Amino acid sequence: MPQYRNRMAGRNLRIAAVLLTLSVAAGCPGAVLLSATPAEAKPGAEARGNSSRLQAMYERISRLTGLPWSFVAAIERYERTLTQARPKSRPLPPEALIGIYIPENRWAGPLNPDPQDASPASIRFFGGIGQDGSGDGRADRSNDLDRLYTVARFIRSFGTGQDRFAVGLWEYYHNPRAVQRVLQFTRLLEAFGRGEALARHAFPLPPGARYSYRSTWGDGRGWGGYRIHEGTDIFAPYGVPVRSTTYGIVELKGWNKYGGWRIGIRDLDNLYHYYAHLQGFDKNLKPGDVVKPGQVIGWVGSSGYGKPGTQGKFPPHLHYGIYRDRGLVEWAFDPYPLLRRWEREEKKALRAVR
Repeated sequence: MPQYRNRMAGRNLRIAAVLLTLSVAAGCPGAVLLSATPAEAKPGAEARGNSSRLQAMYERISRLTGLPWSFVAAIERYERTLTQARPKSRPLPPEALIGIYIPENRWAGPLNPDPQDASPASIRFFGGIGQDGSGDGRADRSNDLDRLYTVARFIRSFGTGQDRFAVGLWEYYHNPRAVQRVLQFTRLLEAFGRGEALARHAFPLPPGARYSYRSTWGDGRGWGGYRIHEGTDIFAPYGVPVRSTTYGIVELKGWNKYGGWRIGIRDLDNLYHYYAHLQGFDKNLKPGDVVKPGQVIGWVGSSGYGKPGTQGKFPPHLHYGIYRDRGLVEWAFDPYPLLRRWEREEKKALRAVR
């Protein structure tokens, strides 16, 4: 699991906890190992239909609360990633499109004798947060619009500006990582906008480059004590460009004694893409910048296994890993199947334009 460096600022603990999220920087991944891959995307027509329905919901809740649609969408995207990562602990109705989960006692109120209460008046009386977002007079916990409106309105009650939005996120989640993630998603949505194009990916090395790779998930590594290999090694000559595989935001950039010069990028699915053993970085790239699939972020090298600048202890290659955020911890899964798929898709697209 990446190690996080926290910086507290100011005397107000609530504001300090929010500001903390803006300076969080991840270190060397060392998460729990689970060999799992993200759920496959839905077929094209269904995915496009769901995307349009989601966008309509975001904009409706934006009008009702005064929050920008990107704020509303970022909250829902973050909640959806947690529900996908922990489906058993965050159960939703089978027909649910919005991924937000709110426990019964928080929705209806901790002392409410009826955990299924849908009356806005009695929910307020018992201190619950459930709201009617659909306009049918009921605060129905199984209703997509009601859940989305409830969370958005709670956070909106602290203000609409970026700083006040961050405060609202802290008051809702009480988790600096959650605040950081939602703010990151907001930046990505504002930078790249609406549409299914955000699901596009690229292979980390460019077409035409010389490289080779196989599944190296779970292999042993000796330097620094026995460790399990948490990714795929792609061997290539020094200086081959390394590209972002996704739309994402740069979360860290720098040296790690295991990974050498490495860079970490967070995407809208709350996946952390880890590129290690680089020869160098794009000098203009810094934490907080947004990147696109195929954008050059560095070059293949052999850095690592020592103090800053250590090179050449192994053949040049890119170590590529992916980690999924579960809210409090991150776990790694085997990126090899995704790499193979992105490689095939990119080659197919290139053949189509020739």
